[in-house]
Amino acid sequence: MELWFTEKQNDNFSVSYRVRETLYVEKTPFQHLAVLDTVPFGRMLVLDGIVQTSVVDEYIYHEMIAHVPLNTHPDPKRVLIIGGGDGGTLREVTKHPKVEKATLVEIDERVIAVSRKFLPELACGFDAANAEVVIGDGIKYVAENKNTFDLIIVDSTDPVGPAVGLFSLEFYRSVHEALREDGIFVAQTESPYFMADLIARIYKDISGIFPVTRTYWACIPTYPGSMWSFTLGSKKYDPLTVAPEAILDYETRYYTPAIHRACFAMPRFLEERFK
Repeated sequence: MELWFTEKQNDNFSVSYRVRETLYVEKTPFQHLAVLDTVPFGRMLVLDGIVQTSVVDEYIYHEMIAHVPLNTHPDPKRVLIIGGGDGGTLREVTKHPKVEKATLVEIDERVIAVSRKFLPELACGFDAANAEVVIGDGIKYVAENKNTFDLIIVDSTDPVGPAVGLFSLEFYRSVHEALREDGIFVAQTESPYFMADLIARIYKDISGIFPVTRTYWACIPTYPGSMWSFTLGSKKYDPLTVAPEAILDYETRYYTPAIHRACFAMPRFLEERFK
């Protein structure tokens, strides 16, 4: 008998993955959590029926959400990650030699515990010497820590359930206040194919707060449509002016100095959404 997991994107589109084994299932206080061993993408973390990451292609997402802003800021000593309970973004952030402290705030401690057991390739970030983990509400944490961080990364789930507030104008204003005078903010902002209107709204909201706002993208096979977007807001530094030779050399599998520049080139269909 074949076992398949299907992620439903909307009423007209879904993606299915052949499953070797269901490794873990739990209903946490916040969401339904599962870890599947899939044939095409290996172990996969699924929250509320939505694929969050897989061990085969996770490095693309985590490198792009972390290293683009890290290498845009000349001295990112203090970094805050909201969400990211699998540990992948924290792993990438702690690679950067200028990061003195990386704080991860995750509302659901069970995501961290399960990731430590089933996704050690990602969760190794929790063991970094300069990593700090806080279990709590990221929105509240940001509001209580003003003028504190050089970089804030919002590694959230889709804008449903506990993550809805992380896509709000009010939250973006709070992020601006939590950043230092030259700080940078970046968030994952969904699929350009299925969420183009959302991306346009987010871009408008962030550009109304930050003097430098850029959307960039990467191809991530496990995400719907494969094309995935990130939106960056900066108080001072523009990622497009970063010289390739200024980008620090450390281990990555997807991100490169050339990718840093190229990822901001917008396809026309998406560029038109920002007009």
